[in-house]
Amino acid sequence: MAELATIARPYAEALFQVSRADLSGTQAWLDGLANAAGNNELLQFAANPKVNASQVFHIVTSVLKNPLPERGTNFLRTVIDNERLAALPEVARQFRQLANSVSGSSDALIQSAFPIGQGELAELVGTLEKRFGRKLEPMVEVDPSLIGGVRVVVDDEVLDTSVKARLEQMKMALTA
Repeated sequence: MAELATIARPYAEALFQVSRADLSGTQAWLDGLANAAGNNELLQFAANPKVNASQVFHIVTSVLKNPLPERGTNFLRTVIDNERLAALPEVARQFRQLANSVSGSSDALIQSAFPIGQGELAELVGTLEKRFGRKLEPMVEVDPSLIGGVRVVVDDEVLDTSVKARLEQMKMALTA
């Protein structure tokens, strides 16, 4: 949604400017806020005209795993006061892109049919960093529908070595 991206950009850029000293710490609490704001029931509650900003703030902070630092508290109050709670997931995504541009890295979504151990993950990330030519920040998801292998998404590039993808390729070859 282009409109949401446009709304989120000034928040992400402002937060990035004031958080340069602790980008990873800021990303951690921002991801927590984004996860909370991704809940449709919470967004419906926040949109209720009978609910005030302090009630929304209390509900959001009560579902977070870790307490917010002062900067996070101020940021959340600003977002709620401006009725931009729904934009938080996009703010977090744009903030991550800005932080990655400073470090020269990219996010890598690694989908696997089975859980990946730390040793295997380190080896896989090393191989993927050589393949993509940059440092990667891995996020692992388990997706049993892949049957086996992995599917990796880095920015706009996809590397799909899953059994599911190979079966689809065989099906296309046989029906062509």
